[in-house]
Amino acid sequence: MGVLTTAEDDLVLGADDIRRRVVELGEQISADYAGRDLLLVGVLGEAALFTADLVRALTVPTGLDWLAVAARASGRGRSGTVRLTKDLDGDPARRDVLLVEAIMDTGLTLAWLTARLAERQPRSIATCVLLRTPAARARADAPRYVGFDITHEIGTVGGYGLGPADRHRALPEIRTMPAPVALSRRSVSEIDVRR
Repeated sequence: MGVLTTAEDDLVLGADDIRRRVVELGEQISADYAGRDLLLVGVLGEAALFTADLVRALTVPTGLDWLAVAARASGRGRSGTVRLTKDLDGDPARRDVLLVEAIMDTGLTLAWLTARLAERQPRSIATCVLLRTPAARARADAPRYVGFDITHEIGTVGGYGLGPADRHRALPEIRTMPAPVALSRRSVSEIDVRR
């Protein structure tokens, strides 16, 4: 696993770096789950591309299901609310579940999802994240599989399924993105739209 630092608007992870790491994760997960009933559960939105590439990198029979959440942090990310917006289509009971998420920042969403999945009595639950922040590394409930550790200098990233306001998600690489500029009502009304 690599530790990444970058300046704003720089390349964080190239497409080849991502591909190589996904293959490595696929090999590791395949070895760990050989002979077991594996169900990959991808979190729709940012983790969709990562989950799709990961399931193709596996060499063991694997089920695939999806869920979606809306999460909102409050305070300094130590608390917040998570709401399920799309539930699983199948039943994870008595299966080995691997929950796949794009970014583990505070860890609150992943912890919430893991607790909800545990209520359905799977044989086991593990987590896999593409990117993990320093705040997440400090948590006791670390993911079993991590693509890359990133540093706090990264800021907002986009590409490979990630992106502020759903932009730049189709990029094959991950780059830092400038923070979106919020316009006040007054500044919007002052914009001259005449040509």
